[in-house]
Amino acid sequence: MGVPLLDVDDFYWMPTNPPFTTKRLPEDRVRLIQQRQSQTDGWVLSGSFMGWGDILIEHVEIIAFLYTPTAIRLRRLESREAQRHGDRILPGGDMYEGHLAFRDWASRYDDPSFTGRNLAQHERWLKAQTAPVLRLDGTQPAEALAETVTTALERL
Repeated sequence: MGVPLLDVDDFYWMPTNPPFTTKRLPEDRVRLIQQRQSQTDGWVLSGSFMGWGDILIEHVEIIAFLYTPTAIRLRRLESREAQRHGDRILPGGDMYEGHLAFRDWASRYDDPSFTGRNLAQHERWLKAQTAPVLRLDGTQPAEALAETVTTALERL
């Protein structure tokens, strides 16, 4: 797409070892994201900032909501985590317990009674937005998804 990808996780979490253990303060996340956004004419902000970064929505042209069925999402997460962290997420590894907790958390996304981030919360959030919402099917290839988003942006 030719613009920087800003992954919310890079701003949400402090750089720690093991990673993803210490959250930044919400105002620090927003400030850091806004700093990066100000350095370029365009950007893609990937991830959820629902509940802590609503001020960021003022600057979006479109909201692309990617939904992937649970079984596929969990397979992809498992593959990504294994690639990123290797033996550290296996039994006996220093990230094993955290990995299991993350996998459990991610598996409950479709459960509306889950108190963590879930699909029902995202649907309510999306309905409250004024920017156009583009719904994407996470079973489609990444190239096709990028083309769909690019085409939608060109039509704005």
